[in-house]
Amino acid sequence: MTDLTDRQVQVLKTIVEEYTNTAEAVGSETLDKKYNLGVSPATIRNEMVYLTEQGYLLQPHTSAGRIPSSKAIKLYIAEIMREQDLTVAEEVSAKERVWDKRHQLDELLREAAHELAQRTGSIGIAAVDEGPVYSAGYAHILEMPEFYDIDVTRTLFSMLDEASQLLGIIHQRLMERELEVLLGDDFGVSHLESVSCVVGRFQAGGQTGSLGVIGSRRFNYPKVIPLVRHFAHLISQIARE
Repeated sequence: MTDLTDRQVQVLKTIVEEYTNTAEAVGSETLDKKYNLGVSPATIRNEMVYLTEQGYLLQPHTSAGRIPSSKAIKLYIAEIMREQDLTVAEEVSAKERVWDKRHQLDELLREAAHELAQRTGSIGIAAVDEGPVYSAGYAHILEMPEFYDIDVTRTLFSMLDEASQLLGIIHQRLMERELEVLLGDDFGVSHLESVSCVVGRFQAGGQTGSLGVIGSRRFNYPKVIPLVRHFAHLISQIARE
């Protein structure tokens, strides 16, 4: 899927994961000191220059380091990362939290949104197509550096408040896939370059819908993606019981 060399892929992987942990631009010195890449700092710098030229890395104006672009994160998700399996305890806990709401779809979706918010430290959302959106966890994103920018936070909250535009995008993207990740330009509005949405599709009571999380594009995707997928499958399963 990509014509990057193994070394370039490794450099890209470490930058994505370092940026995920720190929310700061990553320099070659950091990669050299913290990760055993087996090459010199000069070689790392050269690879970072190439990755920048290819659109995988961006250089913030205030830093000499680099941050991954949406293109890099999508490549990381599609080809580089390894998903983390949920433990049996996590699966049991998830089912226990929503089980009592299984006969009331609105309460079931409200609880699922709350659980996803709590487990990911972001905003959880759930809705049937063309129905109300249930959301929780707004306070979580205010702890993330990306949302110190009032334009980012205002735009995101406005989109969630109106909901129809976001649901339209999600519905279109999930027509052929059970799970999707939206990043930056995927939202179709300005100021959301640092935002990500991981969303999955479910079937419940003859209706289709979507649920997931919205937050920083620095999501721990190996953990968040299987969690969203599990909750989507869980809702589809218990809503039939």
